[in-house]
Amino acid sequence: MISVWAPDGVGEVRRGDDLADHLLEALPGSAVSTGSTDEGRLADGDIVCVTSKVVSKAEGRTVVGDRASAIVAETRRLVARRGPLQVVVNRLGLTMAAAGVDASNVAPGTVLLLPEDPDATARALRATIATRAGANVAVLVTDTAGRAWREGQTDLAIGAAGLQVLDDHVGRVDPYGNTLAVTAPAVADEIAGAAELAAGKLGRRPFAVLRGRPDLVLAPGDDGPGAVALLRPEGADLFGLGSREAVLAALAADDAARPAFGSPADAEDLRDVLTSLLGPSGVVVRLDEQGDRALLVTTDDPRALWAADVAAYAHGWHTESHDASGVRLRPITP
Repeated sequence: MISVWAPDGVGEVRRGDDLADHLLEALPGSAVSTGSTDEGRLADGDIVCVTSKVVSKAEGRTVVGDRASAIVAETRRLVARRGPLQVVVNRLGLTMAAAGVDASNVAPGTVLLLPEDPDATARALRATIATRAGANVAVLVTDTAGRAWREGQTDLAIGAAGLQVLDDHVGRVDPYGNTLAVTAPAVADEIAGAAELAAGKLGRRPFAVLRGRPDLVLAPGDDGPGAVALLRPEGADLFGLGSREAVLAALAADDAARPAFGSPADAEDLRDVLTSLLGPSGVVVRLDEQGDRALLVTTDDPRALWAADVAAYAHGWHTESHDASGVRLRPITP
C-alpha cells in the first residue's frame, strides 16, 4: 500500500533557514524514527518531497527586479514563444515556461529563482535527515511545469537523492511474453505528482512524505544519479524547438540552433524527403556514387535549390558545393 501525507504547521521559510528543522518540527513526535510505520514519523524507505519554492527561499534565491530580466538571465536557449509566454531551456537544463522564475508569494518588486543546484540540495537534506531522524529516506525537490500536448500543470522532480529516478523496464517480459523495448517509468516525477496531490497548491504545506515504495530508495551513502538523469541530451528531444521557431531557424540556417535538430538524418531518409518535396517539379535526387553519404540534387530551378537547402538544414545536412546543374549535400558531421 502506498500512502502520502503532507504535514501542516510549516511556518514561513526565510533565507538561511534549516529545511530539516521545518520538516521535523512539523512531523509528530519530533519525527524521530524508531522504525515505526505509523503515519507521521519518518522511517527507512520513506520518500520526502520538498517544493522548490521553499528551497529557493532558504537559499536566498529571491532577487530584486522584474520577471522579464530574470527570465533572460536564467535562459540558456529559447524553445518557443507565443506572445509574452516563453518556453526555454534554463541554466539547469530544464525546459520550462519562464525559465522557472516565480513571481508569486514573494514581495512586490522581487522574483524567486529556482534553486542553485537542486540535486545537491536533495543530497544535503537527505544526509541531515539521516543524522537527525535516524531514517534512510530519499529526497525529492519538486517544481510545477506544463506538459507538451496536455492542458494544465503537474509537479515533477528537479532534484533527487537516494532514489531510483527511472525504473527501466527494457528487457523485461510482459504477461503475454513480449519483451519491453522502451518502457521506463519516470518514478521520480510520478512521486512528485503524488506529493502535490497531498500538499495542494494553497495549503502552505511545502513537504510531503510518500511511503510504500522502499524498493526505490537506495542504500545509505548511495545518492544515485539525481534528477539530472531525467534530462534528455540536447538534440535527443524530438521537440527541441517550437513549430514556428523551427521554421525560422531552418530558413535562417541558424548555426546556433542546429543542436536542437538532433543528429544528421540518414542519406536515404533525406533523399526520400527531398524526392517527395521536389520530385513533382522534375528535380532529381540521388546518392552520389563518388562521395560517402553525399546527395546530389539536380535542377536549374533556384526555388528548388533554396527549398533543398532549407530541408537539408532541418535534417542536419548542408550544401557542400553547387554548380549550374544543382547542389551536392553532405551531413554536418560525417
